[in-house]
Amino acid sequence: MTKMLLFLCGLLSATLAQAATPWQTVQHPVNGQPQSIGSFANGCIVGAQALPLEASGYQVMRTDQRRYFGHPDLIHFIQRLSSRTAQEELGEVLIGDMGMAAGGRFSSGHASHQSGLDVDIWLQLPQQRWSQQMLLHPQPLDLVSADGKSVVARHWQPQIDRLIKLTAQDSEVTRIFVNPAIKQQLCLDAGVDRDWLRKVRPWFQHRAHMHVRLRCPPGSLECIDQPSPPVGDGCGAELQSWFKPAAPGGSKPTVKPHPPLPPGCQALLDKNLL
Repeated sequence: MTKMLLFLCGLLSATLAQAATPWQTVQHPVNGQPQSIGSFANGCIVGAQALPLEASGYQVMRTDQRRYFGHPDLIHFIQRLSSRTAQEELGEVLIGDMGMAAGGRFSSGHASHQSGLDVDIWLQLPQQRWSQQMLLHPQPLDLVSADGKSVVARHWQPQIDRLIKLTAQDSEVTRIFVNPAIKQQLCLDAGVDRDWLRKVRPWFQHRAHMHVRLRCPPGSLECIDQPSPPVGDGCGAELQSWFKPAAPGGSKPTVKPHPPLPPGCQALLDKNLL
């Protein structure tokens, strides 16, 4: 029995090791002038900084996963946003995944978050700071109804609406990904001030958090930005298309192979694994 248990543990460890990506072995930021390299879904970062884990206004979840690194612009954005929310007494900002010490691809959970410019922020604003146990094993609050067509009224709070709007109004933010039902609720609540809605983009899942993306920093010459979102608030036919049922007999999405790394990222990886 003991031998079998040891064998299974060894097999599990080997499987997990194979699932890991090389970027996960880089434990500390790469020294150098901060540079985001490549795209959000195929990139890396030099000179990343760790988000301070002990600070007022926000808390960092699942620190054991060490996904709290990013470009200094991302660190400053989180600090700006949490300062604004504290001034308005909205509650504590809960920070989820940012990126790894040198960026790069996660083994699971995200295709992006690779160049130090993405952060997941949970759509909860607790009035009391969470305990370390709660932060290590957080419980997401699903804001979307089971049929995916609306938000859950008892969970939707004006503070969440305000948090997303404050985020969109930050000049460094280019996109905020939320569930289509959440985007729809924002459209209904917005009133005449609608310019900020352009940055809020509907996307699959994202039922309990928003994924925030910053623009490429001016000094990051190898960083690849996305095109600007379409003109308009995105609350019309574009949004409604997300609620239409899929066509019958549609083909299943195929898993695409990972593209080659940008040369700067490959060189960085080679240097740090030698």
